Amino acid sequence: MEKKENVLDDLRKDLSLYASPQKAEVLKRFFKTGKGQYGEGDIFLGVQVPDSRKIVRKYANIPLDNTLDLLRSKIHEERLIALLIMVEKTKWAKMFERETLFKKYLENTLYINNWDLVDLSADKIVGSYLFEKPKDILYSLAASENLWERRIAVMATFDFIKKGFYEDTLKLAKILLNDRHDLIHKAVGWMLREIGKRCSQEVLEQFLLANYKQMPRTMLRYAIERLPEDLRQQYLNGEK
Repeated sequence: MEKKENVLDDLRKDLSLYASPQKAEVLKRFFKTGKGQYGEGDIFLGVQVPDSRKIVRKYANIPLDNTLDLLRSKIHEERLIALLIMVEKTKWAKMFERETLFKKYLENTLYINNWDLVDLSADKIVGSYLFEKPKDILYSLAASENLWERRIAVMATFDFIKKGFYEDTLKLAKILLNDRHDLIHKAVGWMLREIGKRCSQEVLEQFLLANYKQMPRTMLRYAIERLPEDLRQQYLNGEK
């Protein structure tokens, strides 16, 4: 392992090799960095995710303090790499180390501030830690004024769904049914779709029958995406 004070300098030098000003401009538009948009002011180097993962593989063993310093960066790809390193650390960590990673993650949600950052980390760090523990923190996050904390709450449950459990996802979906932001509509709809895909179409349809007329259109479209076309149309046309 390189000296602690040098490791982030080396990481950033390696990362710069993959930077592309042209791709950075595309990413700035894709992640809505304009004034008043959800990613306002974010800075991109223009590094693609597969290249970021190459950096992660090389630096996965850097100290957690360094990782958290990287997470607090102004540069989007550096924050993403920090989170992916935390995901890697979670895979082989002992329980007390996983608890530390979980706590540090939630202490730094200010920097987990776009949907890709949430979606690539929340289930693997928050969800996996909470699977056999009380889930109260997810309901606190779901009530947050912070958009990204609300998305973390529902995306964390993807870990549960992959293991065949969906009760908390349904409860959070109900709480977030009237959320004002379409990024929450998309996340909730996606997790509902995954319940139907991985667990039970019957459970999905029970939830839809009780709630689909109140659901934001985007949430509904995501939730029913894998249903048979005739059934999708019945939901879309309010005929169920």
